[in-house]
Amino acid sequence: MAGLVVGFIVGMTGVGGGSLMTPILLWFGIPPTTAVGTDLLYAAFTKMGGIYVHHKKQNINWSITGWLSLGSVPAALLTLWILHSIKTDVTALNDIIKYGLGWALILTSIAILFKKKLLILSQKHAGNKFHSESKTRNLLTVAIGILLGATVTLTSIGAGALGTVTLFFLYPLLATPRLVGTEIAHAVPLTLVAGLGHASMGNLDLGLLGQLLLGSLPGIYFGSMLSGKVPDLFLRNAIAIMLFMVGYKLLF
Repeated sequence: MAGLVVGFIVGMTGVGGGSLMTPILLWFGIPPTTAVGTDLLYAAFTKMGGIYVHHKKQNINWSITGWLSLGSVPAALLTLWILHSIKTDVTALNDIIKYGLGWALILTSIAILFKKKLLILSQKHAGNKFHSESKTRNLLTVAIGILLGATVTLTSIGAGALGTVTLFFLYPLLATPRLVGTEIAHAVPLTLVAGLGHASMGNLDLGLLGQLLLGSLPGIYFGSMLSGKVPDLFLRNAIAIMLFMVGYKLLF
């Protein structure tokens, strides 16, 4: 049921994969390490279908995806190595991940709430000299990839909402469907690498993953069919407020 509901919301709004699923898994009493590892592979499998659809619609800028992955995949591997090397008990590791989750959820909620305003602001500065200097922009895209790689590996949150918002500023003239398609294409290798890394550390519940996918795949399909029929702003704001409250509860 959780997979079905989250899949439906993601299909309808494009928001909420990891940021909704991980808190739900914590609420079910699943340890943070297992919740993050399972959610990462859940995200990788559900977004693979998204790549196929967006590629057919020519909504993916593979060059931007490449620059992002150049930063995010090594950052994910480094974060996994640090998590594996920390000679600490599982309780302490769960606390670290819980704290990281709290901040990631709060940042994601802010990104969702102010998405439209941020897009307008970025388009206003689209003619700036900075946007025509591809070398600087490529380096900044790699830097964003590094930031996303570490955040997503630690918390399983941020690939969608945070990634799209940061890309607004670097590529303000890129159409929104292409921004979303590019971010989905980048999220798949990142969540796959991070998810497999967590699985190798024992942070995966295969039975749970299967159940989530069983619900989410039809959920995403029906949500996509209803996309645009329900006021988007109402749904996004409701999700953002809920994520902020969950993040606040995890932190304080």
